Amino acid sequence: MECGGLRQTTKETGACLPSQTERLIRLQSTLSKDARLPGLVNAHSHAFQRVIRGRTEYRTSNDKDSFWTWREMMYSAAARLSPEDIYDASRMAFLEMALSGITAVGEFHYLHHAADGTPYDDSNLLAKQVVRAANDVGLRIALLRVAYARAGFEAGPNPRQARFIEGDADQYLKNLTQLRKDLGAENAMAWIGVAPHSVRAVPLAYLKQIVAFANNERLPVHMHVAEQAAEVSACINEYGRSPVALLSTEDLLSERFTAVHAIHVTPKAVRMLAEARASVCACPTTERNLGDGIVPIDGYFKAGVRVSLGSDSQVQIDLLEDARELEYHLRLQKMERAVLAQGVDVKSALAARLFECATVNGSQSINAPVATQENDEPADFFTVDLNDPSLAGANEDNLLAQVVFSLSRTAVKDVVVGGKRIVEDGHHPQQEEIVEGFKALQKKLWG
Repeated sequence: MECGGLRQTTKETGACLPSQTERLIRLQSTLSKDARLPGLVNAHSHAFQRVIRGRTEYRTSNDKDSFWTWREMMYSAAARLSPEDIYDASRMAFLEMALSGITAVGEFHYLHHAADGTPYDDSNLLAKQVVRAANDVGLRIALLRVAYARAGFEAGPNPRQARFIEGDADQYLKNLTQLRKDLGAENAMAWIGVAPHSVRAVPLAYLKQIVAFANNERLPVHMHVAEQAAEVSACINEYGRSPVALLSTEDLLSERFTAVHAIHVTPKAVRMLAEARASVCACPTTERNLGDGIVPIDGYFKAGVRVSLGSDSQVQIDLLEDARELEYHLRLQKMERAVLAQGVDVKSALAARLFECATVNGSQSINAPVATQENDEPADFFTVDLNDPSLAGANEDNLLAQVVFSLSRTAVKDVVVGGKRIVEDGHHPQQEEIVEGFKALQKKLWG
């Protein structure tokens, strides 16, 4: 099979390596100091969580610390954020994304109300603050508006979740539709998606109604799936099926569905996702920070499931670090190297596969426009300095591998979104203002 001028196929599927990566490899022969790469796409973000970076890294009790104990600390911070605070926190997270080469983000947004659960006059006030922050920085954003109805199966209301709850599917869809109208149908810088939080937070009837709406409107659907073993057990207790089995047997999976995390899954569940042409978004930095577990990327790749990447909790914002962690976590687990290169002959195949997760797959997951100068559309790209110490000595044959496995963020020079330069020579024009505003917010929150 010929792949856009490069004969690179996988033994398992015969699929071509991504055309964007092929163009990148061919491009290097014309460059002496800089290299241009397609913009990175961050498919799963909770921007406001930037405020808790470095503030949860201690043991909370003598019992086991886990996602569930971390979550209570996160809730405490979320309850204290005003609309303007959410803007400042989000703008800081998005600035870091831009400086690292990210050009589009999928924001999994679940802060809807005031701290006591009272709706704002504009039910989408906080969502619009996040969109404003992204667009002020210059990023494209898919506002993945989260549906959140309950604390869990047979669980009483959790007052710390009061800002999240929209218990009625009709009300959720009304607010979602209004947000879509307010953003504008043809807005290439901001659009919406449907995001049922998880099987524990959204009852089945509610879930089916909003996914049906998304499918009818051809919107992306993102959902936390099987992030923790306890979530899988609770789903089996309620429905007699695991989360992926529930989604599959209820016909809720499709090519528009992205299962975020999808760690605690069986080989059968992997096949269900593959057969539905659903995708997975891995967030390895957050997953290892929370002790969630290791995403079985090798199984997903073997089954042909597309994998994208997300910065999630913002403990670190470096999508290429997330890309290399997909491979490195498996190396530690299996005690072998180049795990994800199995089944391919081309030397650059491993780097190309991981780079595809950070670019093409993310675009498909959040419905981001794939714009290139080759089709006369404004381009989303970033450039790297080939004289940066992390890339010095790279040539055409190994540049992509050095970018994926070794690039330092100091190498990122210019970032362009929709033909507009938002970062020049490693600096954003609003950088000082954004940082100072965030520092003031942190002082207010933490003293």
